[in-house]
Amino acid sequence: MAIKSTVYKANLQIADMDRHYYHEHALTLSMHPSETEERLMVRLLAFALHADERLEFGQGMTDENEADLWRKDLTGAIEQWIDVGLPDEKLIRKACGRAEQVIVYCYGGRTAELWFSQNSKELARLKNLTVYSLSAESTRELAALIERTMSLQCTIQDGQMWFGNGQQSVEIGRSLLKSADEKTY
Repeated sequence: MAIKSTVYKANLQIADMDRHYYHEHALTLSMHPSETEERLMVRLLAFALHADERLEFGQGMTDENEADLWRKDLTGAIEQWIDVGLPDEKLIRKACGRAEQVIVYCYGGRTAELWFSQNSKELARLKNLTVYSLSAESTRELAALIERTMSLQCTIQDGQMWFGNGQQSVEIGRSLLKSADEKTY
């Protein structure tokens, strides 16, 4: 018998002063049996950073033809493809061919640094790709906020991000490893 996904509910209040986006989202997240709590919370963080009425969670964990998150236009064309973790370079290249903009949030400390150094030459050729590295301490603290039913607040101002649950707050450290070429998306 297969192990089933674990369902999490999140009420996420976003105050993104950089984009002037202020909204509350009632989200249902499904954690695949092979996914960690840290990865689930990084997916939630990525949602908060790019929140939009058309942004939705995909099946990226189990289907390489889908992103972890994506935003499609009204015709179904993929405007934004977002992956978290350390995706295979070939899958990133494929995503760059399918979407206008691709963003990867890698995490894991030294492992993420090694992944990027091994793939940086190939990734540099992808003009519509942006790669961020999240600090290992931030993602560990973020994972500590997880509950089956969560009420979270995310504040973004001047490029700084904070996630909190009313009792504790986590400042998210991120660094830009590769920027997409200047282009209107």
